[in-house]
Amino acid sequence: MTTDSDTVSEISRVTWVGLWINAALSVLKIVAGTLGHSRAVVADGLHSLSDLISDIAVLVGVRLWSAPADDDHPYGHQRFETLITLFIGIMMILTAAGISWDAVTSWHAGETHEASTLALVAALVSIVTKEGLFRWTLFKGKKINSSALIANAWHHRSDVLSSMPAALAVIGSMIFPGAAWIDLGGACLISLLILHSALGICAPALGSLVDQGASKDITEQLHKLASGVNGVRSIHRLRTRHHGGLFVDMHLAVDCDLTVYQGHEIALAVESLLMQEGANVAEVLIHVDPWCENTCVVCPNHPVTG
Repeated sequence: MTTDSDTVSEISRVTWVGLWINAALSVLKIVAGTLGHSRAVVADGLHSLSDLISDIAVLVGVRLWSAPADDDHPYGHQRFETLITLFIGIMMILTAAGISWDAVTSWHAGETHEASTLALVAALVSIVTKEGLFRWTLFKGKKINSSALIANAWHHRSDVLSSMPAALAVIGSMIFPGAAWIDLGGACLISLLILHSALGICAPALGSLVDQGASKDITEQLHKLASGVNGVRSIHRLRTRHHGGLFVDMHLAVDCDLTVYQGHEIALAVESLLMQEGANVAEVLIHVDPWCENTCVVCPNHPVTG
């Protein structure tokens, strides 16, 4: 089983690889785009440069969110990972805005040039390299269940998506020398693709920060699992929230004539089942209620529960 130390080491290793690749691609595309007169490829290089900031954020943040719980953070530090994920999304939004602004101002200033083969080669190298980096980082992120690493993987994929229109824009401006505006149009398209990816990263991170619960399907799955445990008579007030993993709490009703120990054993069985088979369940808190067919001598103040 992977330990916290192993997880931190794996995240750091994957991120360092991505950082050096992003650094090399940033220099390649910015230089090749500038010399090759392609605003789209330069914009793509700036996007790779924003990946560097994301990589650094993950390298710094992993030490924070992997720290054990303490007196000030009794639930742990996993929200730092959510904040890093949100930071990555915001960086992508700012990058998209900057690329669009540069393309629009260049169009108004009449700064259009015919792109060259050098810019095209840089874009093609980026597509192949970043697609491989995306697949590898996503695999590692899912394996160790790291939302920040998964977000960084999709940041790599957005670089692939931005390099494709950059390459097409260069090809278009080379085929149609009189339509150099195609390159600026490619830069604007790149910014829209980056923005789309950024919103997909920010939405779940924001949901976690405001304690958004699990989806209806997951909630129903948890309810079904818990209800199937022997001795469980009913379940109510099932609530979930994200804090690194999924935190679950519920009220669980058992027969009112059971001992405290017997009720505890049933609750423990439910907790174990949800931790093993629930979707990314990190912690389960259960309150045990008495369940009666009718009011009785044992618990006269508790009518039918459920």
